[in-house]
Amino acid sequence: QNLLAEKVEQLMEWSSRRSVIRMNGDKFRRFVKAPPRNYSVMVMFTALQPQRQCSVCRQANEEYQVLANSWRYSSAFSNKLFFTIVDYDEGADVFQQLNMNSAPTFMHFPPKGKPKRADTFDLQRIGFAAEQLAKWIADRTDVHIRVFRPPNYSGTIALALLVSLVGGLLYLRRNNLEFIYNKTGWAMAALCVVFAMTSGQMWNHIRGPPYAHKNPQNGQVSYIHGSSQAQFVAESHIILLLNAAITMGMVLLNEAATSKGDVGKRRIICLVGLGLVVFFFSFLLSIFRSKYHGYPY
Repeated sequence: QNLLAEKVEQLMEWSSRRSVIRMNGDKFRRFVKAPPRNYSVMVMFTALQPQRQCSVCRQANEEYQVLANSWRYSSAFSNKLFFTIVDYDEGADVFQQLNMNSAPTFMHFPPKGKPKRADTFDLQRIGFAAEQLAKWIADRTDVHIRVFRPPNYSGTIALALLVSLVGGLLYLRRNNLEFIYNKTGWAMAALCVVFAMTSGQMWNHIRGPPYAHKNPQNGQVSYIHGSSQAQFVAESHIILLLNAAITMGMVLLNEAATSKGDVGKRRIICLVGLGLVVFFFSFLLSIFRSKYHGYPY
């Protein structure tokens, strides 16, 4: 009982200084792995040192800090849950002990017993948004954390600048507003929205996936997720560009068929459009096949 009280007291002292407690190998084994323990511990295994070049780790760490701060400064804060972090360069022995070969990884260590499979957060499928982490923690510990984010006025400022720009443009062109009825301009704007939505931007906004994934073992960076149930932000950008290139090819084919210009010029436009459609649609289809293994068509 005295040992347990000392451990809890020490963790509470560290939490009062910083919402996320940094752990090395010795601290991890003493406060997280070794009994007695009557508290849950959330551990983020990561690699934040600049030489590791893990951009996903930094993004996930920001969300983890938001969640830990929300818990630390909430009225429900108690000694039943602690947030900790183990960096590879400070606790490589912990990574080896747990046979962990990727980062970032979130794990829950329950008050009694060893972590089960569900105690490892499915980051690739769910993403690392603080709200998703909070929901997962509630399922594992019955501790409900309301996420409070620091105010971010960048969206409001951007909207105000956009409204000012549009208003200024309309004022300057107040004597000639024919451009408002420009079909090509509206078509381009509509296509931009379509490309953004069909590439998965809304999914990114909801799930908060990483931009890409870098394997810490060999340093290989993956921009396309191997599962049909998830994607990276970079993947949506690639799909957006492919869709735009295919659409451009279709527009050129239509232009070649309907215009009344020089035959030679129309033939060149037709070949360029056909090349865009064939090449980039083949690329798009190869990505589809790599994600939807065994798809029958």
